[in-house]
Amino acid sequence: MDCRAHCGACCIAPSITQPFFGMPAGKPAGVPCVHLDEQMRCGLFNDSRRPALCGRFQALPEHCGESRDQALQLLFVLEQVTSPGSGLPI
Repeated sequence: MDCRAHCGACCIAPSITQPFFGMPAGKPAGVPCVHLDEQMRCGLFNDSRRPALCGRFQALPEHCGESRDQALQLLFVLEQVTSPGSGLPI
């Protein structure tokens, strides 16, 4: 799937608990990654410093919905249900 232009939802909604280049304390959910560029694209996309979590994420229609706002909502829900201690089945 090709990413929607000017979206960046997958670089905003999820948390990254491991430290990585530019974000030594990781990234809280809902906080834009410091590597998002002006076009809302990942500045580390082909860089070995890109977090492993980001490399494993595969954008699918069920994650991205029909708009950037819908993608943010869907990914925020995914973040909540996959967070340790959520008590929700994955």
